[in-house]
Amino acid sequence: MAINKVYPTLPVVDIERDKKFYQEKLGFKVVKEDPSPGVLLKAGGSNLYLYQREATKADHTEAALTVKNVEATMKELREKGVVFEEYDLPNLKTVNGLFSMDGYRSAWFKDTEGNIIAISNM
Repeated sequence: MAINKVYPTLPVVDIERDKKFYQEKLGFKVVKEDPSPGVLLKAGGSNLYLYQREATKADHTEAALTVKNVEATMKELREKGVVFEEYDLPNLKTVNGLFSMDGYRSAWFKDTEGNIIAISNM
């Protein structure tokens, strides 16, 4: 089997509200909408599919976006109203929303539906 690409598929209750979040806050563009209802979004070389369904609860990262500079991206997103999560776990502690270890940097935020999204420099 030869895999070409993998992209996250996220459940949402209010597809229009979440689509707007990804477009306005993260710069995704709509590629295709389908009647399910669902929408395929694209940013850079990555795709993200949102589909409408009943509320779900996930307490883990559901998608990770790689960026060149995590701190600069956090600043830009904060200016757009994005709030970063704070964690204080045995192997993961954030300071002002940022996790840093051995050159690796990451931060997490939630979309309008509560899906946990990460940004990292990987």
